[in-house]
Amino acid sequence: MSGFLRTKGTKIVDGNDNSIILTGAAIGGHLNMENFITGYPGHETEHKKVLKGKIGKEKFDFFFDKFYEYFWDVKDAEFYKNELGFNCLRIPFNYRHFIDDEGDMFAINPKGFERLDRVIDICSAHGIYTILDLHAVPGGQNQDWHSDSGVHKALFWDFKVFQDVIVNLWVAIADHYKDNTWVAGYNPLNEPAVSVQSKLPDYYLKLDEEIRKVDPNHIFFLDANTYAMDFRKFPNGTFIKNTVYAIHDYSVYGFPNLEGKLYEGTAEEKSKIKQQYERKIEYMKENNVPVWNGEFGPVYASDVREDSNPAKINTARYNVLKDQLDVYSKGDPSGDNTPIGWSIWLYKDIGFQGLTYVSPKSKWFDVFGDWFIKKKKLGLDRWGNDIDPKNDALYQNLVNHILENTPEKYSKALYPHVWTVKDYVARVARDMLFSQILQHEYADLFVGLSFEELDELAASFKFENVEQRGELNAILKAYK
Repeated sequence: MSGFLRTKGTKIVDGNDNSIILTGAAIGGHLNMENFITGYPGHETEHKKVLKGKIGKEKFDFFFDKFYEYFWDVKDAEFYKNELGFNCLRIPFNYRHFIDDEGDMFAINPKGFERLDRVIDICSAHGIYTILDLHAVPGGQNQDWHSDSGVHKALFWDFKVFQDVIVNLWVAIADHYKDNTWVAGYNPLNEPAVSVQSKLPDYYLKLDEEIRKVDPNHIFFLDANTYAMDFRKFPNGTFIKNTVYAIHDYSVYGFPNLEGKLYEGTAEEKSKIKQQYERKIEYMKENNVPVWNGEFGPVYASDVREDSNPAKINTARYNVLKDQLDVYSKGDPSGDNTPIGWSIWLYKDIGFQGLTYVSPKSKWFDVFGDWFIKKKKLGLDRWGNDIDPKNDALYQNLVNHILENTPEKYSKALYPHVWTVKDYVARVARDMLFSQILQHEYADLFVGLSFEELDELAASFKFENVEQRGELNAILKAYK
């Protein structure tokens, strides 16, 4: 170990000026539980509140203590480092591990540090750097479900008190980890999205001013605006020292679509993949600063989810991934054809994207498997775009009604502008309202389970009980 990592030109280097390319994955739905990763509908906080009301505090606390323990442990780190050869783990976490919404929001709960320390300490013992990713903040830093906000507006940007609370949290985090050289750096906001674009760089400057008072050493990994895709309104030149600029580079070719069209790897398709990346790193090229791809990766089909011809679908998705990795292998913004670092989304889940995934033979699927099929057909796992066509037609009728009675310029005036009316209908009707109602049905499946059964349920996520997506892992090993 040779001290803190830092930036130098377009590179990340160690204390001896050796270039370090950080590659790995996000841990997934651990300290930030996105719905498709573990299977619940809607938003994490609603899920937990409803579940606690159904099974009581004692069983609730027992289950989640076991879940946090089993989701990432020593065997995961050994596999991650020794088998996959990764050197960095991105750790998404929800602010609610540190802050009580109903109490003094400037008081920091030490339990959050206990949970984060455990993961970081296991990683450092195995030579794995960590990047701390604040994935959900008060009011939501973006309009979507993964910021754990039950509305479709990013209210974080409308309330200064929310912003001040998070500055206070990051100062506490930085003070706690200021001497830890295995922490590569801080990812202060996952996928921010604010229509007044100047608000984001201004907020990053405020974080820089306050954090550097207690921790002058750690790298900032700053996500672009509009879901980590747009740096165009960031100041040029040396904006913030010792900073890596983070993009997210999901390809539409890697996701399901109702038309069933699969990626063929044509010259035109490959060109679009490269153009998408090049557009996102224009700022880094102009300012000779590092880029890091904080999220990317296809969604995979499954017999368990009753997808048709999953082998054919997944072959196409693996080819998307290979072609993206080819771009990243020569993607340094300096133009010297060296690789960039990346973190694929994600390490562990129930079978959508994970490098490892819960076994269909597990207690988890024994309890929830039938419900997952219902959830898919209703279209409540929008990340996978899975919905029964008949159900999709119901929402399309509403979309058509809105479009027939609203000039297109008005719907395009909404932010984010890249969202369609269908995206907004899905967000409000499916992700929010329908999912909120079905939280109760999902939580009912926990009712009556003994402590032993809850332990077995949580143990579905233990490394020795999960399965590995072998072809995906082989591809990643070849390109790291």
